[in-house]
Amino acid sequence: MHELHNIILKLLPECKLWFLDGKNEEGKIVSNPNIGYGSYNIQYTDGTTREFYQIGLSANTAGISIYIMGIKDKEYLLQTYGEKIGKANVTGYCIKFKKLKDIHIEILEAAITDGVKKSA
Repeated sequence: MHELHNIILKLLPECKLWFLDGKNEEGKIVSNPNIGYGSYNIQYTDGTTREFYQIGLSANTAGISIYIMGIKDKEYLLQTYGEKIGKANVTGYCIKFKKLKDIHIEILEAAITDGVKKSA
């Protein structure tokens, strides 16, 4: 986690940091604790917006998840990085893997950089 944190900070040195404990407004656990990097505005169908992080990092019992938020094309990450990244599960906005050594770091860096550009 420390190594991934440092990699993301190298890619986004001036980014806003988010530290989320995984609890909602009522104090109920709704997700794993995570660290967020950067900022973009989520557009809702009712026209409202909300600020949220662009890149998220979370550890759980299954391994590590990197969230790349704001990419409109939900096939993009899988089609662009899925076969290149190594032993990982790639979805519309998430790259999941067990250990850092299971993936190609340079491909993860490219996916993060690309994702930030696409959500800007």
